[in-house]
Amino acid sequence: MATLKVLIVDDEPGIRSGISRILQNFTVDFPFAEEPFQYESIEASTGEEALHFIDSQPIDIVLLDNKLPGIQGVEVLQYIKEKNIDTNVMMITSYASLDLAIKATNNGAYNFVPKPFTPQELKTAMEGITKHLYLRRMTNKLNEESRKTRFQFLSVLSHELKSPINAIEGYLRIMLDKQVGNNIDDYEHMINRSLERIRSMRTLISDMLDLTKIESGGKKREISKVDVVHLAQLCIDNMLPLAAQRNIKIYLDSNKPEIYINADSSEIEIVLNNLLSNAIKYNKPDGTVFCSIKEENNKLIIEVKDTGIGMSAEDLSKLFQEFVRIRNEKTKGISGSGLGLSIIKKIINEYYNGHITVSSEVDKGSTFTVEIPFN
Repeated sequence: MATLKVLIVDDEPGIRSGISRILQNFTVDFPFAEEPFQYESIEASTGEEALHFIDSQPIDIVLLDNKLPGIQGVEVLQYIKEKNIDTNVMMITSYASLDLAIKATNNGAYNFVPKPFTPQELKTAMEGITKHLYLRRMTNKLNEESRKTRFQFLSVLSHELKSPINAIEGYLRIMLDKQVGNNIDDYEHMINRSLERIRSMRTLISDMLDLTKIESGGKKREISKVDVVHLAQLCIDNMLPLAAQRNIKIYLDSNKPEIYINADSSEIEIVLNNLLSNAIKYNKPDGTVFCSIKEENNKLIIEVKDTGIGMSAEDLSKLFQEFVRIRNEKTKGISGSGLGLSIIKKIINEYYNGHITVSSEVDKGSTFTVEIPFN
């Protein structure tokens, strides 16, 4: 059970002790909260004493009378606002005028409870202010986590873009200074490496835009009946030039000539293209890629298997994280954004209520399996 610290500020001892007694065995629970809330009371008879408590320890809720000896309750409220103290304030006063209500509200007061009040009226008010406090803190926490995630995302992205840009700039300076001579053929390797770096950056930017659209909900989806067998064949045809460079054969198998699913064809194409391109890039020369499209147990099953370099158990555990690429001696020459698998996992999980799994063995290959239930 979570405990909220309540500061009761009132110059009447009877009011302070009465509120403390009401809150002593009172708990509040919400369906959306992880645990119920109970209250621990602290009493202050003056505004100055209240400020001392506020400065010396965390206070979750302040029940604040306005008419106090010395500084007034609204001045305490102003102090809390100016110092941006993480607490919720509720005014409890017999002298609630319109001017006071406006001033208190402008300074962040959550609510007013007029005196005299019944125990039930106070409990109802405490339920409201507790809910507001909890939701506000959860919102702040989510916003902070979102800012942290954006910062990490941009940090990694800037690193991923800066590295190839630096390499291209280095090659261009070598060519500009003609450090290898005047024969253009002597620079062919540098030109090809620069073009490869540019292709990698283009892929990264494209993948990043896809990821942003998915996470922001900004992607306009066009749902229709999609023949996944036909679409897989089209994707394979597009991959043949890439596969031919390393003499890799691609085979398509299906238990039906046509298998339809209600989907956005561009999303299924992203899934197929990523799985097929990875199966080619991480394969061995003269290797094989097997793509299987099946309808089983009211599910669409897509399986892409390669005879490539495979992965260790440690690599598998982080495979679907953003910007993760498997780095070792066998993969150092393979370009990629590190976003493809995280994108297709989001598509499969969030848009189609499906899931993707992978099995792999070092030097023997990997198998990616996608299961999507039919609508």
